[in-house]
Amino acid sequence: MDVSAAKHRELGLTDEEFGLIVDGLGREPNAVELAMFSLLWSEHCAYKHSKKLLRRLPTEGPRVVMGPGENAGAVDIGDGWSVAFKVESHNHPSAVEPFQGAATGVGGIMRDIFALGARPIAVLDSLRFGELDSPRSRYLFDHVVAGIGHYGNSIGVPTVGGEVHFEAPYEQNCLVNAMCVGLARTDEMVRAAAAGVGNVIVLMGATTGRDGIGGASVLASAELEEAGDKRPTVQIGDPFEEKKVMECCLELLASDLLVSLQDLGAAGLTSSACEMASAGGVGIDVDVAKVPLRNPDLEPFEVMVSESQERMLAVVEPGKVDDVLAICRKWETGGTAIGEVTTGDRIRIFDGDEVVGDMPVTLLVDDCPLYDLEPAEPEAWIYGNGEPRIAVGSDPSDTLLTLLATPTIASKRWAFEQYDSIVQSRTVRRPEQADAAVLQIPDAGTAIAVSIDGSGRRVGCDPYAGTVEAVLECAANLACVGAEPLGLTNCLNFGNPEKPTVAWQLDRSTRGLADACEELGVPVVGGNVSLYNETDRGPIYPTPVVGMVGELPSAEGLPTGALRAGDAIAFAGAFRPSLAGSQLAKLRGELDHGLGSFELGAVIAAIAEVRDAVRTGRLRTVHDVSDGGLACALAECAIDGDTGLQVDVGSLAGDDHEAWLFGEGPGGFVVAGEPTAIATLVEAGTATLIGVASGEAIEIAAGPQTVSVPVADAAAAWRSLGELMEATPA
Repeated sequence: MDVSAAKHRELGLTDEEFGLIVDGLGREPNAVELAMFSLLWSEHCAYKHSKKLLRRLPTEGPRVVMGPGENAGAVDIGDGWSVAFKVESHNHPSAVEPFQGAATGVGGIMRDIFALGARPIAVLDSLRFGELDSPRSRYLFDHVVAGIGHYGNSIGVPTVGGEVHFEAPYEQNCLVNAMCVGLARTDEMVRAAAAGVGNVIVLMGATTGRDGIGGASVLASAELEEAGDKRPTVQIGDPFEEKKVMECCLELLASDLLVSLQDLGAAGLTSSACEMASAGGVGIDVDVAKVPLRNPDLEPFEVMVSESQERMLAVVEPGKVDDVLAICRKWETGGTAIGEVTTGDRIRIFDGDEVVGDMPVTLLVDDCPLYDLEPAEPEAWIYGNGEPRIAVGSDPSDTLLTLLATPTIASKRWAFEQYDSIVQSRTVRRPEQADAAVLQIPDAGTAIAVSIDGSGRRVGCDPYAGTVEAVLECAANLACVGAEPLGLTNCLNFGNPEKPTVAWQLDRSTRGLADACEELGVPVVGGNVSLYNETDRGPIYPTPVVGMVGELPSAEGLPTGALRAGDAIAFAGAFRPSLAGSQLAKLRGELDHGLGSFELGAVIAAIAEVRDAVRTGRLRTVHDVSDGGLACALAECAIDGDTGLQVDVGSLAGDDHEAWLFGEGPGGFVVAGEPTAIATLVEAGTATLIGVASGEAIEIAAGPQTVSVPVADAAAAWRSLGELMEATPA
């Protein structure tokens, strides 16, 4: 084996891929070229094992302004305004260095948004960790939350929602998915495609250093191993520099000074320059000698693959370069001309007068081989079950308290109180005030709702149905505040796709995502795929995370999740609860393949009915049934309103009494309000009256199964996560 062949393996390229590169170039690549190929042909950049599956997803719709292929997706919200949004992962970096991994994940997704010309107005996060009885999981949770808060709070963008799950398969490989939402004038948005032969390539923002080198190939495109020697591959973030870069870019775009704009994320200059050239059908020359460096001894290949943060690449007409650089100086951020747009189909890398790299853009970007999966359904449950924490036959009251204290269900106030959720003064509903965040958009005379959701545990039990449920959960969350979905973004977090079991999970999950979006009529406008999320202990749960943006007529008079004494309580929806795949099944050590059945059309119709009911303005409380089932949903409403309730669901439960207390599945809603308002829903056949809010205890009857728990005890259990994190050093 010669030296070059050994080197390509170190960089993550197979022998076959190296052979394709040699054939395409007509020679062996040099060090600069090999580094660039290794990144652009990595899983993280090329989606080698998922691109074919993503073609299943519906991407068109009447409100879509920008779809997949751009920095972020965008939908029209009227009056000349659009909302841009996207979700991305920073999983392996966060497992290696949780504070900076999470912080730079937030910074990176914000750059995707303002690269379109949209001002970031909200961040949401979807997090997965191991069980909190593990010191490692507490450490990761503590530092990831701190990193998210540090970056978002410093830059002045509110963190308005999110979710956190704690499950054993994430012990060694946590998931950190960040979603950002931005607002832009539709006619001022810009695409990433380079254009105009002779136009100048301008690098803006921070200087370039060694931090982050190899992040896309070393961390994001291979199974996670020991973390210590990979810390240098984690980027270092500076939110104050990003704030300057953001304001600079938005002013440049508003001044019509840029032809196109692209952020420098994974693979740094390599990906941004090559992808801009590919999208525009042009060539690009880059001179690494002109790149401002933090470390003056960087080699040319290091300059091209550095993932130093807070950097943007712009295409500028020659006559506007001076104006661009003047605005960069105004914002005290870097601005340097480093190259130009050329004819043809080549990206050439110069080091002064010396050509150190010369490659066809199509070979780098378009000709990476795409692989067909070899899926095989597992014959047995591969994730195991821990020691049972709830015995079959336990008293239902004790079961409710145990479920409420389970970290996945318990209040996440300890985390979200570290985030500024109201900066920019748009936030109408913030974490735990409703099932979806609500932001007022007076610029367009409307309001939007945003939700992010998913359950790896349930997808692990049934990849197809569990993914459909994730989409329905997001739509249900929006319905709880009266919002109709406009578009969806996703982050597909899976293990090693070269293994048949994971390939089967990925195949079934993407099919479920496609079918659910088709049935809902919701286009997928962008997303991210994160594979190789596993260690020698096995893969994570298959975890498709869904982010959804919806529109509502007004932000006035919206319901919350809190009951009020005297409220009538009703149940709405098309709910078929099952203990399969539920939190109760997990705590009993009974997880296995399979979920309960549901009728997709009926659930979608129920979501629409609840949305319409909310829009009447007569409901005070709306909360969907999710983790822990109906009993937990009712308890959360009681805790939030500091009032007891008396509910009987025996007429709904039939013989499935325990399932109607603690079973899970899509399509169930708790609604409450003035008795006359609830009576109207009942008469219309939209809901069934089940009880009233009063007293100081949560009392729920489902045939012979009964729950009776003081609200104070339920609240103490539900709020126990904060006490756990404060009492135990992380």
